[in-house]
Amino acid sequence: MHIVTGTLFKTHIFKNILGINGQQFKISRTSSQLSSENVNSYNYVIVGAGSAGCVLANRLTEDPFSTVLLLEAGPKDTFLGSKRLMWKIHMPAALTYNLCDEKYNWYYHTTSQKHMDNRIMYWPRGRVWGGSSSLNAMVYIRGHAEDYNRWSKEGAIGWDYEHCLPYFKKAQTHELGPDKYRGGNGPLYVSRGKTNHPLHHAFLEAAQQAGYPFTDDMNGYQQEGFGWMDMTVQQGQRWSTASAYLRPALSRPNLSVTEKTLVTKILFEGTKSIGVEYVKNGQRKKAFASKEVILSGGAINSPQLLMLSGIGNADDLKKLGIPVVCHLPGVGQNLQDHLEVYVQQKCSKPITLYNAQKPVNMVRIGLEWLWKFTGEGATAHLESGGFIRSEGGVPHPDIQFHFLPSQVIDHGRVASKMEAYQVHVGPMRSTSVGWLKLKSTDPNDHPIIEPNYMSTERDIWEFRQCVKLTREIFAQKAFEKFRGPEIQPGNHVQSDKEIDAFIRQKADSAYHPSCTCKMGQLSDSTAVVDPQTKVIGVENLRVVDASIMPSVVSGNLNAPTIMIAEKAADIIKGLQSLQEKNVPVYKPKTLETQR
Repeated sequence: MHIVTGTLFKTHIFKNILGINGQQFKISRTSSQLSSENVNSYNYVIVGAGSAGCVLANRLTEDPFSTVLLLEAGPKDTFLGSKRLMWKIHMPAALTYNLCDEKYNWYYHTTSQKHMDNRIMYWPRGRVWGGSSSLNAMVYIRGHAEDYNRWSKEGAIGWDYEHCLPYFKKAQTHELGPDKYRGGNGPLYVSRGKTNHPLHHAFLEAAQQAGYPFTDDMNGYQQEGFGWMDMTVQQGQRWSTASAYLRPALSRPNLSVTEKTLVTKILFEGTKSIGVEYVKNGQRKKAFASKEVILSGGAINSPQLLMLSGIGNADDLKKLGIPVVCHLPGVGQNLQDHLEVYVQQKCSKPITLYNAQKPVNMVRIGLEWLWKFTGEGATAHLESGGFIRSEGGVPHPDIQFHFLPSQVIDHGRVASKMEAYQVHVGPMRSTSVGWLKLKSTDPNDHPIIEPNYMSTERDIWEFRQCVKLTREIFAQKAFEKFRGPEIQPGNHVQSDKEIDAFIRQKADSAYHPSCTCKMGQLSDSTAVVDPQTKVIGVENLRVVDASIMPSVVSGNLNAPTIMIAEKAADIIKGLQSLQEKNVPVYKPKTLETQR
């Protein structure tokens, strides 16, 4: 593959089957033809080469007669074709570099949060091939079966657990092999941690001493309990959707992929989407879609592009002078996210990752990874975790834990200061709901992001529980030989009032924005797409990414986003949905107790 100077596309043979006497006319796409509208036309134009867009690009080009253009605002995730030269993306332990760097990151910020001491919250989002799957902590969590059954009740008919599980499996190759819940031959490689760190063992033992079950697969039969986490890591390398889905498809002549290409507008003829306008190298260009335009920009970019193109709340659009194509008031509404807080404990033994973060050791770890893809650089170290219920009566877990044998300060932007371990803990189904709106008509302007965090009494109570239940686990016998003083919140924080103040000061986004183009029925005035992922009120336009979730799932969002794209690809191809009936799911013996 090579780039024609000054143009977007790799040169390739564009097959256009005209069906005249069965003859195939081959049209070579060259730089001189790029301006010609009919040649700059594809069956599908996909906006965003992220967690969903890479999946769609692969699945839709499995048909050699389907042509696809995939447009990405950020750069490639390799340099000169090498992952090693882009080690900041592909080395699992290097993940905080890009979380804090604008090069591969939209670097969003929220409005000042009035229920959180007026803090402005930092929201990293991937802007690179692979999207946020090239930036995230590689935790592979599906959520709970009841999340998907709830989606169905909320209007996303056909998205219940029995219709979603087969697509989780289709996507996955789990290193432990296939079973009722795991996939065995999908492109997304999933593995378990290899460090065998004593602090991970202590955490899992302490959780059981506190009365919680051990689960051998929190993505399988039983989410509730504590166990070893699944990670999108393959042979010591981050396994993003760019690695899993996009790179294997790049050699297909019916796929064109761009980088550093900002889509500014969806083009319409009346209410029919016909293509997109984009800016590349300072030049404004157009690409046309004979079948569909598919937005996979994520929970911020997809609603932003819809509104810039005249789809959204008509009153808001008119105020900005944007011609209204379709009044769809749900666009940008229903914004949901997960907040989390770090509970940190000093470690009395020098076994945490503190030493690994000293420059001389970082060089050694980096060289081993560059040479063999092994060692402490080959994991994100979030190798154990768990899910529990905040109180009796809660039907399935609503609190999540990620354990780390290290200390993280300010999203990793500040270096660790001591030997310490921590748990990231937060509620999974917060009742606070926010919104986002356009700041201006300039596509380069970030939208106004208002998550409305901690705006309900229930959310405040759940976070109190998070701190109290974590302290209880850290106080168990298994941690005795490692336990130093509590760093955060600190022993001076004991009363509910003090815990609430700590949460306001220290809770941060877990980076799971979602639900801003929610899927639902036509009768629901807040729905943006129907259960076929088609944008309501217009033709030939879909949204396929985390923004179409009706409500946020109980866990991390990367695996569910990949599942959404796998399922949507079958819908777009006109295939009948996969289904697996009566797959058993764990239920606690009684809901009267919290554990």
